[in-house]
Amino acid sequence: MDHCNNYEQQYSRRDFLTKTSLGLGAVSLASLINPLKSLAKEQGGVGSPYFTPKVKRVIYLFQSGGPSQLELFDPKPLLREMNGKDLPASVRGEQRLTGMSAGQSSFPLAGSQFDFAHYGSSNAPVSELMPHTAKVVDELCFVKSMYTEAINHDPAITFIQTGSQFSGRPSIGSWLSYGLGSENENLPGFVVLVTKNKRGQPLYARLWGNGFLPSQHQGVQFRAGKDAVLYLNNPAGVDPNDRRMQLDYLNQLQEAQHQSLGDPEINARVAQYEMAYRMQASVPEIMDTSSEPDYIYDMYGEDAREPGTFAANCLLARRLAERDVRFIQLYHQGWDQHGNLPNAIQAQAKETDQASAALVMDLKQRGLLEDTLVIWGGEFGRTNYSQGKLTKTNYGRDHHPRCFTIWMAGGGVKKGFTYGATDEFGYNITDKPVHVHDFQATLLHLLGIDHEKLTFKFQGRRFRLTDVHGHVVKDILT
Repeated sequence: MDHCNNYEQQYSRRDFLTKTSLGLGAVSLASLINPLKSLAKEQGGVGSPYFTPKVKRVIYLFQSGGPSQLELFDPKPLLREMNGKDLPASVRGEQRLTGMSAGQSSFPLAGSQFDFAHYGSSNAPVSELMPHTAKVVDELCFVKSMYTEAINHDPAITFIQTGSQFSGRPSIGSWLSYGLGSENENLPGFVVLVTKNKRGQPLYARLWGNGFLPSQHQGVQFRAGKDAVLYLNNPAGVDPNDRRMQLDYLNQLQEAQHQSLGDPEINARVAQYEMAYRMQASVPEIMDTSSEPDYIYDMYGEDAREPGTFAANCLLARRLAERDVRFIQLYHQGWDQHGNLPNAIQAQAKETDQASAALVMDLKQRGLLEDTLVIWGGEFGRTNYSQGKLTKTNYGRDHHPRCFTIWMAGGGVKKGFTYGATDEFGYNITDKPVHVHDFQATLLHLLGIDHEKLTFKFQGRRFRLTDVHGHVVKDILT
């Protein structure tokens, strides 16, 4: 008999319960063990990795503004030798210029004023600006052949964070929350930390937004100060019991509305309300670093004692990683140095170098680096020529999308390894180019996700982080 077309077969209540008991039991067990991961799967996400992941969590130290690779990690002696001479037209080719330097009559090459040395058994070159990073180079995987299609900040940052130069797409952390759920039911799976009191290119909440994904997958920003998460605390006169009762009644109303309308965003709101309730206890504990010993503060630097600094946020990132927050995004502004670069970049390096290196070593000493991926880098690089007037002591650099450097450390990537190369002018990639979508595909791969399969249907089309592009950079994987 064709069971697929056997519509006349009658089943008793006992038959139904017998035949479906295993499936219902599995669903119940999954929701009890990890309700957030179970919810992710119900909404169309992966729910669990496609294959064994190399890492469980990511800490992304995003350096907003475009750090100069030529001053930090990619030395070019030829630029010093040709300092002040015009960039050969054959090197620049048809490269599109920004409005800041397109009107220049000449493009004088600017050699870095900072010295480089080689460090570690990997013999990696690092600038004198990064003495602490130099000490951990044998833990790092440098990618010196990153490139992007965007030439200005907003589209470039949006591109590397969401996979599109146009706003409205989900961020990397939101894709991971949607795809894999959370490992900690009392904290968001995607947390954002922004260095306080920094100027530079503006950062918009859409950079960590959920786009068209359900709203509980958006990044939650933790701030320095009394209210780490806005609107999390109960109003005066409302105690936890009252809040719990209010949420219970609200959930009943939302459930009735969902049954009537079928809008999945209703369930998303309920999930956010419940998460906020649990965070009322978990967030104050995570933000209180007073129990950290002095040697930890010494490791991260004196700034780590000041909430909201980059160093303090790196320390918080380690605490969040200990509690299995899946994606921790730090933003540090101020790398957009069109002028006065020698002085400005020293200040930026001082704010970030020690804490970045300390985070790597702190994770390692706790056994967390094995399954944590740390990423350091910006949205693009800087030009080898000076924007504006070049002097013996001063110069600036414009945006440069053709090549820039990032580094990664942790599970799944090779230690003490350098991938890709640029020409002697530091202007074009000569070996193993890595597009932004390749970087994103590799990141997802390390978390056990096939970037071509993690999709979401929106307005009749299936979208993914890497759009219709991207290849996993297998040569950097262990």
